[in-house]
Amino acid sequence: MNTTKKILVVDDDIDVINILQTILTNEGYQVVTANGKKEGLEKLNAEKPDLAILDVMMSTHFEGFELAKAIRDTKEFSHIPVVMQTSIYVMETSENDMIKMAHEFRKTISNKELDVLLIQNTVNGEAGIDYIDENKKTIWVPVNGFIKKPVDSKKLLPQIEKLLN
Repeated sequence: MNTTKKILVVDDDIDVINILQTILTNEGYQVVTANGKKEGLEKLNAEKPDLAILDVMMSTHFEGFELAKAIRDTKEFSHIPVVMQTSIYVMETSENDMIKMAHEFRKTISNKELDVLLIQNTVNGEAGIDYIDENKKTIWVPVNGFIKKPVDSKKLLPQIEKLLN
């Protein structure tokens, strides 16, 4: 059990927050919660968590990605592991250059309209989000992994432990 590690959970669904909070608290983690990007940034600054679990889509389709990007782009927080919680399909690849792979995949006719690609490298565990924002600009955000909704504690807990050690 770990009584010192603090995890920030950001989700707009209170039921999801309650489930994650119960699972993580029962394992000895301290859990801090927020309902959206703005509150998530406030809690990030105030609480200095060891790991963040972010919902992919909250009040906007891009809110979770924007929060993950803000964490990555802030020197003080860029070291914090970020796990995205999603019901969106996660592509798996052994390709080292995931950004190139996402751009190549998006070029095919049937995939041109995909606004979001979630990609996980099966060899080295790296992961990221390739999305097209409201200005039609492609943005890459590296993350540390994905958790499928509904949450399975048998998959969640080993992933959290690995990232925190």
